[in-house]
Amino acid sequence: MVRKAVWISALGCGLALITSSIALAAVTPVLISGPSPYAACSTFDNSLTGRTYLNAEVEPQVAVHGSNAISLWHQDRKSNGGAHGIGVGQSTDGGATWTETTIALDACSPDTQPALSNMFRASDPWVSFGRDGIAYASALSFNISVPNNANAVVAARSTDGGANWDHIQPIPGAIFQTANMSTDKNSTTADPTKNKTAYTVWDTLLLATDNPDDNPKTQAYTGPAYFSKTTDGGKSWSPAQVIINTGNRQQTIGNIIVVDPRDDTLYDFANLLLPPNTPFQGTHSNQQLAFVKSTDGGDTWTQPQLIAPFNSLGVIDPNTGKRARVGDGLEEVAIDPSSGQLYVVYESSSNFLKNVKQSSGSWDDEILLVTSNDRGATWTSPKVIHTANGLPTFTPTVAVNGGRVAVTYYDSRNLTSGDTVHWPTDYWVEYSTDGGASWGGEQHIAGSFDLTTAPVARGFFLGDYEGLQPSGSGFLAVFVKTNCDAPYPASNPLCAPANSNTSNPQTSNTNPTDVFSAILS
Repeated sequence: MVRKAVWISALGCGLALITSSIALAAVTPVLISGPSPYAACSTFDNSLTGRTYLNAEVEPQVAVHGSNAISLWHQDRKSNGGAHGIGVGQSTDGGATWTETTIALDACSPDTQPALSNMFRASDPWVSFGRDGIAYASALSFNISVPNNANAVVAARSTDGGANWDHIQPIPGAIFQTANMSTDKNSTTADPTKNKTAYTVWDTLLLATDNPDDNPKTQAYTGPAYFSKTTDGGKSWSPAQVIINTGNRQQTIGNIIVVDPRDDTLYDFANLLLPPNTPFQGTHSNQQLAFVKSTDGGDTWTQPQLIAPFNSLGVIDPNTGKRARVGDGLEEVAIDPSSGQLYVVYESSSNFLKNVKQSSGSWDDEILLVTSNDRGATWTSPKVIHTANGLPTFTPTVAVNGGRVAVTYYDSRNLTSGDTVHWPTDYWVEYSTDGGASWGGEQHIAGSFDLTTAPVARGFFLGDYEGLQPSGSGFLAVFVKTNCDAPYPASNPLCAPANSNTSNPQTSNTNPTDVFSAILS
């Protein structure tokens, strides 16, 4: 028996917590990732910037088509951006078992095409199945300073469930050689109503100069949202097209498209950073959850519509002040294919203040949901669907299947006030069967594990997002955890800090994280 919690709106906008006992099916995580297939690329690590965590997998995505599933992730995460390459997991039995393979996106793969062979990092993998079984993937291939600042949004396709990938190519208008044009946070969505059709969106940060010594007086930059599509099954992609234009000191990030299969309307959701955006003057950026939509296959788009502020601060261990890098400022979205109801989840802080100093004593401690059942014309007010008694909770993901909505998330509910050695973290899911009005049936997926043994990339890092898709009559979750499980015995070599190529001395934790799947019913 487990306890479930349901937040119910009360009069006066208060929230009441109702608990009840309910028997839930056990969840058994399945290991997907193994030893790094890019280990040979370690010969380059000492000549590049940052630290490399060999065998550290983070930030997975997943796609499902019948009994076939594909997961992509960062393989061998680097401290200052990207990884050796993108790992690939392929399943033909709905995620019960997996086979690991690779995709050639950068110099770490011997058969990478010439346009990408001078890039030594890959990041931000995304994957989506079309209704005809073609899988579409995108990722970033790039460098950071050494040997240059080349970067690109790269697309690929698979016609055999992820075993092999072809037509790997930079999207036209999304490959650059200098740091003043930098691509980020791509995602790819196959059209559920059209064969051979998929869409990729991302932001490109445009700076006034690629020379840091220029020191422009205005801190000038902009970061529009870009769009490209394929209509020939991933053989070619259309030139990059701006779909959210941004002014000076404005940008988008975290663009994600969902498609309404009833009328083929495209919705692109993003974090839209708007004025006043003055983080250097002691306040947080003005980050707004927003969307645009297209009713003509992406040829034209509406102006951005604002939904709600993110009000996110990130995550800090309240006992030590150490930071985790999580999915703050990034939304996850889903659409009910029958009703067209839109669901967006994100993490937020109940103690958010614009003052930057507030963040030293506050963190994201709640998961919020907004929904629309009228094609985005109106939205519900942000609704708290999960808290962990004021402790950090982060990186939610949402999916819909047969009118049932699932949201996965991490939280720190098992962190006690006196524990400054470990950061107990668990992965959970809860459900709604009434369009997000109420939530319950919480299931424990994995943990507790020690977050402090994860690779460090501006904080202990599991990923800016995790994967969740409808599968059969339930859901398939793909996520990352560390390999130091409670009670964190000193005899476990993977309970040491994550080892990197620059660790001095080297530590025993040479496999800090792995990718797992869980079948949720």
